[in-house]
Amino acid sequence: MYKNKKIAVVVPAMNEEVLLPLTLKGMPDYVDRIFVINDGSKDGTAGILDTLAKKNKKIIIITHQVNQGLGQSLIDGYCASLADDSIDYTAVMAGDNQMHPDDLHHLLDALIEKDLDYVKGNRLLQADVVEKMPRYRLLGNALLTILTKFATGYYYIMDPQCGYTAIKNSALAKIPIRKMKKGFGYNADILCMLNIQGCKVDDVEIRPVYGDEKSKIKLWKYIPEVSILLIKLFFRRLWKRYIVRDFNPLVLFYSFAYFLFFFVIIPLIVRFITLFIRYGQAPQTTLIILVFVSFFAFQSMLFAIWMDMDYNKRRF
Repeated sequence: MYKNKKIAVVVPAMNEEVLLPLTLKGMPDYVDRIFVINDGSKDGTAGILDTLAKKNKKIIIITHQVNQGLGQSLIDGYCASLADDSIDYTAVMAGDNQMHPDDLHHLLDALIEKDLDYVKGNRLLQADVVEKMPRYRLLGNALLTILTKFATGYYYIMDPQCGYTAIKNSALAKIPIRKMKKGFGYNADILCMLNIQGCKVDDVEIRPVYGDEKSKIKLWKYIPEVSILLIKLFFRRLWKRYIVRDFNPLVLFYSFAYFLFFFVIIPLIVRFITLFIRYGQAPQTTLIILVFVSFFAFQSMLFAIWMDMDYNKRRF
């Protein structure tokens, strides 16, 4: 136990015969349950897990005969933790030894001392993160961080792609975790679920660890797929948080801005281009209307963002 709280750790693993033993051997002694999800591994991961589980009774193995994705592995791990009524907090540590075990207590301390619902690691607070984190990951992370802020409503959160997290089981029980995104993008999905429920979330500084692990993320596919998901999550959050659960006028400002953009600004741009091509000169009236409407749309969007940020600011 840690500070009189029972702790479980979910460890998703796929083809991690080399690094998984290091991850499990480095697990802090205060961890009470270790749910390892073998997600359709084709190497020697299964055999190694069986050997380790015989030596360490804390390890509980969940096996996927066919690879089902990181999101499904976490869903199964979270559900297994919820099934044990004695567990208070559930953390997630990847099976590739990329998350330093000494940082786990920082996440748990934040949950317990600040009475938070969910805490995630933030590698970007480290002064030497530029040297430690591969450049392509840093740039991709920066782009997805901005989009995730809008999608989830947690504007003060950074490094949303970090999978080193911890959640209070009472908060976990409030969200539809079984409906979480099955593949990559799960981290934004769970943040969106938590925001809809009004849960308290924060960052904790952790160290970036990069060594022999090989990323399974293909950026050319990952960034577009997650970007589309974030757009969907944004509209889902607006609907469920500000209309279904508690009406907020910021929805009107967002709606007005989108209406102007799609039904006024775009047609005006098409009209402007058409008239310019046909007559060889810029139609001044159309241009003036386009400028004014664009200004109103931009102003409405700024008001909506400002109200959204104020509604979701830190309150702890």
